[in-house]
Amino acid sequence: MVSLFRLMRLAVGGLAFLLLVSMLPAPANAQQVNPTASAVKEQQLLQELNRIQGRISIPDQRAGVLEQPAGRDWREFRNVTLRWIGGIAIVGMIAAIVIFYLTRGMVRIESGRSGRTIVRFNAYERFVHWMTATCFVILALSGLNITFGRSLLLPLIGFEAFSHWSQLAKFAHIYLSFPFTLGVVLIFLMWIAGNIPNKVDVEWVKRGGGLFNNDHPPAYRFNAGQKMIYWIVVIGGGLVAATGYLLMFPFYLSGIEGMQLAQIVHSIVAVLFVAAMLGHIYIGSIGMEGAFEAMGTGTVDVNWSKQHHALWFQQQNAPTDSAEPKSAAQPAE
Repeated sequence: MVSLFRLMRLAVGGLAFLLLVSMLPAPANAQQVNPTASAVKEQQLLQELNRIQGRISIPDQRAGVLEQPAGRDWREFRNVTLRWIGGIAIVGMIAAIVIFYLTRGMVRIESGRSGRTIVRFNAYERFVHWMTATCFVILALSGLNITFGRSLLLPLIGFEAFSHWSQLAKFAHIYLSFPFTLGVVLIFLMWIAGNIPNKVDVEWVKRGGGLFNNDHPPAYRFNAGQKMIYWIVVIGGGLVAATGYLLMFPFYLSGIEGMQLAQIVHSIVAVLFVAAMLGHIYIGSIGMEGAFEAMGTGTVDVNWSKQHHALWFQQQNAPTDSAEPKSAAQPAE
């Protein structure tokens, strides 16, 4: 009789154990791809390898992915590769600017200032330029903080200050992206007509644009160098804006793999964009005499126009249908 009771207890215990196991959730590393399906591909199985995905209660099931293979590649890019790309691009551009300035110096107005000025950019053009430029500088600093801040800035200012700065930088990066994007669109529409490449640009490039010697090739309102900057702003700004909004509103248009790709494109284009704008800022300020006045006051010296944009100067002073020739030049105040 005792043996019979023992067998019954063992049977009941076994049934209870099996019932408990059947009620447990599926393992966290359960695969979402049916490996026996006839249409499954090898690449699909490889993508699911080592994926950790659990069950969640919110409607978007993609948020349940905790780890997936592409994440390891993204982390390597984020922590190592991006820092090398950004460091080489930005430090390399700064080094090139310093070398250029020490060897070439400021590009002077060879004939000296004439005392007369000509309108180059109106108030609306300058407003759009400075709005976009201001947003770009803040976006660049706050974005570089994500990549280099922890290793370069944190040891200098400490954890508390770095935490406050990073939080402020995050909000600035998010909200200033909207006026920056608007500025890029307005720049595209505002100056597209003058930035279509032509044969004059080829000659300008062949002669180095007068940057390395005193041979200044004629150009229209925008020379080949300025057209290059224009397309960098339009294309680069468009890419960082589009990928940035994908990251700002996650899972709306793609899964985690798409967001990782968007972050890679966003960061690479951004650091190259920053490097290019450093060159633009240099030429537009201390690199060339009289250049800053174009966006500062909206007017430039007549001799500066003749030296750097001779064809545009001729257009501005070409005779009209009226009896008297039209002259855009006016005495400098």
